[in-house]
Amino acid sequence: MIAETVCSAVSAAGLGIAAVTAYRRRFHAAVRIAAYSLIPVALVMTGVVGWVAGTAFRPTAWAGFVLLAVAWGLFAATRAVERRRGGTRKERRAAARAAREGSGRQEAAAPEASAPALGPAGSRDGGASGRSAAAPRSEDDFSDIEAILKKHGI
Repeated sequence: MIAETVCSAVSAAGLGIAAVTAYRRRFHAAVRIAAYSLIPVALVMTGVVGWVAGTAFRPTAWAGFVLLAVAWGLFAATRAVERRRGGTRKERRAAARAAREGSGRQEAAAPEASAPALGPAGSRDGGASGRSAAAPRSEDDFSDIEAILKKHGI
């Protein structure tokens, strides 16, 4: 009973606001406000408000909402695990199968294809570093890291 009264009052207030808005010649906004303000009365007339009011005070309904929340949490957790692992089990198997089949073709690729885009080692400063072009690239990377660590006293 009280829910129906509240819904009617909200609708009446909304229609009043819509009338004031239409008086200010903002007809588009007034029609939208009127549409929103008719929703509570429509819900009362269809019986939804009575059903919600009856459901809100039943402990079994609250237990049902808790179970829905738990189910949603489980779905979210499994989705997060799938993302961390790289997809579902079926997708991981397909990727592993493709990697096994593609491993023979990958060996046939040119060794230069996997080299960094910067070129040979020591080419950053125009080759004036004094290192030979045949020095491994990883040595240069580690020396840069060591210099940074020494700079910060680590």
